[in-house]
Amino acid sequence: MGGALAMGFGVAGLFFLRFWRKTHDRLFALFALAMFLMASTRIAMALLNTHGDRLQHLYWVRLIAFLVILGAILDKNRPENSSILADRSASQPGRSERWRYGS
Repeated sequence: MGGALAMGFGVAGLFFLRFWRKTHDRLFALFALAMFLMASTRIAMALLNTHGDRLQHLYWVRLIAFLVILGAILDKNRPENSSILADRSASQPGRSERWRYGS
């Protein structure tokens, strides 16, 4: 079962790497990195063939992979420049007044 999961994570990582090569979007590169980290933990678990506390360090690698995914999502959704947002609202006069008065 661990080998199938490792292969799945590896294939997903390759897909994200391909998408990154086409778009150069950092989100895809970070997702690929996370998938390869998850695949490496599964491979290590299969090769070590131990259970319990001896695999504790592999769970830290998994945590890092999930934090990379979370960081990639947050990075993708953050505004690029807050001054651009301020300029947009300033270029649309009356927008805040409509919001206040409900019209």
